[in-house]
Amino acid sequence: MDNRVFDVVEKLAVCQQMCNKCFNACLMEDDVKMMVDCIRLDRQCAEICAFTLSSMATCSCLRNEILALCISACTQCAEECRKHGYIHCQECAEACDDCIQACQSLVDDRNI
Repeated sequence: MDNRVFDVVEKLAVCQQMCNKCFNACLMEDDVKMMVDCIRLDRQCAEICAFTLSSMATCSCLRNEILALCISACTQCAEECRKHGYIHCQECAEACDDCIQACQSLVDDRNI
């Protein structure tokens, strides 16, 4: 397996963990109502990263479409997290950015 695939798998796992961490931390904030969009996107992004991880293990013929969905979820999650000054949101946004970059590298290379 190409090293980029291993990199994507690693970045997906980290992103999933960071989204779950952010999700749980957002629930503990004083103004949870202000965090509703962040909570929803954290949850969705974590679930999509998990699904993408699973599809990578099975060498799905829909790999690029699944990666594109993951890129979209990570982009939306990162954008929302950047709106908040909490460290857990900033760390989540960074993990999403790393995941986007890794996933995009596979989408761009049709030979893998």
